Amino acid sequence: MDSKVSATFAKEVSDLILPAHDYRRIHIVVPGKVHKGLDRVANSLVGRYSRRSRILRSLHKKAEQIIEESFELRHVSDRKLRDSLKDFRAGFRRQNRGYEEALPDALATMVEVAYRTVGLRPYPVQVLGAMALYQGYLAEMATGEGKSLTACLPAIVAGWTGRPCHIVTVNDYLAGRDAEEMRSLYSFCGVSVGCVTGEMSPEERRLNYENGVVYTTSKEILADFLRDRLKLGAFNEPSRRLIRQMLWPRGQDRDGLVMRGLDTAIVDEADSVLIDEAVTPLIISRPQENKPLVEACRTAQRIAASLAPGIDYNKELKYKEITLTEDGMKRIAALSESLPGLWRGASRREELVRQGLTAREFYHRDKQYVVQDGKVMIVDEFTGRLMPNRTWRHGLHQAVEAQEGLEVTGVSETLARLSFQQFFRFFRKLSGMTGTAREAAGEFWHIYGLSVLSVPTNRPCTRKAFADCVFFNAEHKWQAISEDVVRCHQTGRPVLVGTRSVEASERLATMLASRGLTFNLLNAVRHKEEAQIVAAAGKLGTVTIATNMAGRGTDIKLGRGVVELGGLHVIATERHESGRIDRQLFGRCARQGDPGSTQAFMSVDDELLQRFVQTPIRTRLSLAIERQRPGANRIAEHALLHAQRAAQRLAFHQRAGVLKMDTWLEDALSFSGTSSKF
Repeated sequence: MDSKVSATFAKEVSDLILPAHDYRRIHIVVPGKVHKGLDRVANSLVGRYSRRSRILRSLHKKAEQIIEESFELRHVSDRKLRDSLKDFRAGFRRQNRGYEEALPDALATMVEVAYRTVGLRPYPVQVLGAMALYQGYLAEMATGEGKSLTACLPAIVAGWTGRPCHIVTVNDYLAGRDAEEMRSLYSFCGVSVGCVTGEMSPEERRLNYENGVVYTTSKEILADFLRDRLKLGAFNEPSRRLIRQMLWPRGQDRDGLVMRGLDTAIVDEADSVLIDEAVTPLIISRPQENKPLVEACRTAQRIAASLAPGIDYNKELKYKEITLTEDGMKRIAALSESLPGLWRGASRREELVRQGLTAREFYHRDKQYVVQDGKVMIVDEFTGRLMPNRTWRHGLHQAVEAQEGLEVTGVSETLARLSFQQFFRFFRKLSGMTGTAREAAGEFWHIYGLSVLSVPTNRPCTRKAFADCVFFNAEHKWQAISEDVVRCHQTGRPVLVGTRSVEASERLATMLASRGLTFNLLNAVRHKEEAQIVAAAGKLGTVTIATNMAGRGTDIKLGRGVVELGGLHVIATERHESGRIDRQLFGRCARQGDPGSTQAFMSVDDELLQRFVQTPIRTRLSLAIERQRPGANRIAEHALLHAQRAAQRLAFHQRAGVLKMDTWLEDALSFSGTSSKF
């Protein structure tokens, strides 16, 4: 064949997307229905059996053998190691019968390569975690145990198969950091690595998604998935795409897609990604101009401000709901008589005012949101970080803007909607790791089919947990916290204080500043150099105040002389709805056998007790604490346990409702030929 013709033919072949590749690009696993009733009970028993202790013991034994084998490779040349890795890669790519039998040898080689490339030799517990991830488990590994390196080992194996592998974490910083720090390890093993973050253009995203392993966040990967589905339109089914390619082979041209498909996902900080952030779905929308509705939001805010609580409306703090009374409805009707036609319908005007009241009663500045550059920026209550370009739905965002006296933005038209629960069930192979998983083990299995394995620490944990200090009001609590910080600081011990909101962090900062203390403040507003601030929190005499954002991603190493003083002391200024989040904060100290201590401070005024503990019990508890009656701490302990259980039940039902809505929309609109989830 003529060389010029051959070159032209080769270019045409390279420009085409092979049917198998295109199938993988758009194919997803269709998840089954979530079990209910007796089926759910039976499924729960299966889940418990799947995480039995014998499995952990078996993996631990294999991990010890792999580590021993890795030591035998210390004198093998780099060239021979690369040759071995090429053979492993070929075996996993072809997936011939028995190919997984080579996994222990492959992991042993990776252990040695990790030491030569990134200077880290995995511990047996890290190899144990890697095998658990490869087998589709959720590995619970304590803070500081090296989850970033652990994830690399099964990711390399997944990259060898030629199918896309995504490592999903909680923020852009961690995604970029881990991809860069582990790049040399991936490269030695013959796997390319990329990173997708929020600032990237579509072309940059496409180029990064072409890599064998891609680090990104849950929001970015789900948003890219939805945008790709919108571009596919009616051709989001592999069979339809194949027919179109056969009829019109040069008309495909990737359709502007950025992703390579869904196959394997390893979720870092899985409880945050799969549980906490799953309360609300991700929605792709576009703004629409609606001047009458914008003006109505301003009017609704003025009417809401004239209504009296307990007379015109009642508020349900537990569910954050507003109920209008008969008097309130009459008053709204009277105030609406001279207003335009939008206010003529009773249900419409009441809904508008109800949103205004919801914003006023339950959405407060420096708690649920902050104002920056004249815009309302939502604060993620679980991480303490800002959520740029995110808005509340159903007019709530506009109600908050009107409440702040800002320019009210137009409402948005929903183009695509999908819950995180449904999305992560689309992956053929899903696994994860986190420091706090066992409290939600049932939900992980029920929704995602993930069994939790608690990986032991490399060294025994020496953390001291002091009993909670309980006060009858917030003023006494904050005074005690500031005194405790001063006391620890005088000894030279570093202190990390965790708060639930920007407002609380600023309040404590003001109190400490008045006492002449120097400190680092980290919250959604003051978040520059976050990693450096958290990493330095273990140095001698350092005081760090932080919202929940300090609970993830960066290890706190103790400075010189701190071990002798007892290590890092962590203070929680309030208990959270989930005990997992408390443990995340407390896990910042006593890593890798270091000393450390923790203590939580509570008051009867705390939001958790206000929302989920009945008034008579709170009154009894307050009196018992104020009068220092015996058994007050016991009452507080039971009240806290009850409140956290109630909060978790409510949060679970909210997440289940989001998943149920996805399922309902898919079933209800299936007759149209277009799936609602895309």
